[in-house]
Amino acid sequence: MKTTRLILIPATGNRPAPFLVIDTAGVVMDRGELTPDGVEPESMRTVAVVPGGDVLVRWLDLPAGSAAQGRAAAVWLLRDQVAAPPDRLSTVLGPPVPPGQERLVAVVNRSLIEAWTDYLAVVGVRADVFIPDVLTLSEPAADDALSAVAFGDGVALRGRRFAATVQPDVVDLVAGGRRVVAVQDPAVVESALVAAARTPAINLLDTGERERAAPGGWKRAAILAALAAASPLMLTVASAARDDMAAERMRSGTLASIAKAAPDLARDPDPVSALRRRLAAAPPPGGVSAAAAALFTAVEAVEGAELDLLIADPETGVKATISHPAYADMAAIKASMAEAGMTVTETGTLDDAGRVVSDITIGAGR
Repeated sequence: MKTTRLILIPATGNRPAPFLVIDTAGVVMDRGELTPDGVEPESMRTVAVVPGGDVLVRWLDLPAGSAAQGRAAAVWLLRDQVAAPPDRLSTVLGPPVPPGQERLVAVVNRSLIEAWTDYLAVVGVRADVFIPDVLTLSEPAADDALSAVAFGDGVALRGRRFAATVQPDVVDLVAGGRRVVAVQDPAVVESALVAAARTPAINLLDTGERERAAPGGWKRAAILAALAAASPLMLTVASAARDDMAAERMRSGTLASIAKAAPDLARDPDPVSALRRRLAAAPPPGGVSAAAAALFTAVEAVEGAELDLLIADPETGVKATISHPAYADMAAIKASMAEAGMTVTETGTLDDAGRVVSDITIGAGR
């Protein structure tokens, strides 16, 4: 009979780790504490509950896309709430949700994952699942209530679409007027832990390592977030334009796609060129916010470059003015924007007191 070991990792590494051994029916078969000098534990599926105060848990409205794009979009949305670059963070998504619903997201520093793994190695086990303590609790039925459970020195607070582990002296502040319902019955807490061990809400080890590419910091996060939010119609039209340029044999299919997506262009003598002109001024993937994020990243990568102006015009698209040291700088900015699925068209360039000032339009990638 397969069993599961649930371990509570303490906040400090010099403390023992309480554990439960649970059978497939959810019955607790054994309990105790693991210590470095104890008997070597039996090998079995292991779920480790980690201090929730070290994990940022949020529910976010994420765009449709691959898991990698979803994680990147989450990191970008949470960029003001984390204090480490993306390549030092593990970002994990909860189960998929129907369109229009917010998705569970957890972010933790990779160094903590490594520290918890090392701690478990010392007591003789390896975790298959890491879950923050606050996500072992179920959501309360009432919207204005928070369930509160003490885990070590912290208090796990669980509400509707809310989860955070905080210090006891800030519970009322974090609650923000919601009722705090303390769960003090050990049997109730143990039952919640057993349920979490059998069906974890999230696994902090499920970070999609195989999908990761070379580290790109916030630049990569912004690019993937923008791609995740790209308009499906825009991608279809852009793909049709590329097919037309790549192979004459697909020209008829391309023209049919253009006619379907933009009937007014079908009457143009050269619909492909008309589509290209429209794409140059069309809102880029992800809209103005994605364009701004990608442009900020591109400009920041060019030494001495500055973004002077960024505007969105319904007729002519997203425009910007950039001042930079040399004419060649625009090539680097264009390349960076192209990686984000956007084109940059220079509409004007002039010299100003030894610097180059370029007016550009940002459009959808072709």
